[in-house]
Amino acid sequence: MTSEETAGRPVLEVTGLDVHYGLRRGRRQALHGVSLDVAPGETLGLIGETGSGKSTFARAVLGLVRASAGTIRIAGEDVSAYGHRQWRGLRRRGVVQYVFQDPLRSLDPDLTVAESLTEPLLVQGVPRAQAAERARSFLDRVRLTPDLLDRLSGELSGGQRQRVAVARALVTEPRLVILDEPVSALDSANRVQILEILKELRAFGVALVLISHDLGSVAGTADRIAVLYQGELVEVGAARDVIGRPRHDYTRLLVSSAPTLRSAPADRAERAALRALLNA
Repeated sequence: MTSEETAGRPVLEVTGLDVHYGLRRGRRQALHGVSLDVAPGETLGLIGETGSGKSTFARAVLGLVRASAGTIRIAGEDVSAYGHRQWRGLRRRGVVQYVFQDPLRSLDPDLTVAESLTEPLLVQGVPRAQAAERARSFLDRVRLTPDLLDRLSGELSGGQRQRVAVARALVTEPRLVILDEPVSALDSANRVQILEILKELRAFGVALVLISHDLGSVAGTADRIAVLYQGELVEVGAARDVIGRPRHDYTRLLVSSAPTLRSAPADRAERAALRALLNA
């Protein structure tokens, strides 16, 4: 599709997504009927506990697991039935990028920061001098100084490594970036810095999917919040509405359990009653 044809359309469109794991016998459904979209410049917070299907959703959108049913469109392209070669072409073009939870594993320990940032650009055929200049520019965008360019990832702090990982995801100027628990391994000061950087990305028109088990971490960053529970989308809406007026019992439990969203600790009896209701 041309840019004119995709103008005004969501960057990510997921409709009726089902994902199963395992063979026919003992097959387990990880996602059921999930439909979501993300607009240019929008941050969607995807929230749920471990095993809710958050990472499976990310892997399906990235082509790492095959959907059993439903459609996935990225920047107007229907990628639902893409094979390995088609996905490789999409990734080489830098249309969609992924930021891992653990930046130490996502960054090659044998590459300097400069090499990590320029590598995806050189793969695209960007001239080396231009790639180096863009790497410097995107390092500044994540609030890091040029003197880090010659360092290896092992010589950086955890917060610095995660910001390099974000810069590496952005350097190809993707349409969509998926971040899987990007602040869970960081201290509070670095969490705040990363989340502030993500908020600033709205101005560049990139669509973000921010995956987390912690509602409090994305409350001030996401425009909308989608809540996954046992593989199903149980609630989606503006962040203010989901936090202030949660409709589903599981969402109410998440809100009550997030200390940063309450002026006082959640009442234990309330949490116990909600858990009993959810497990009934």
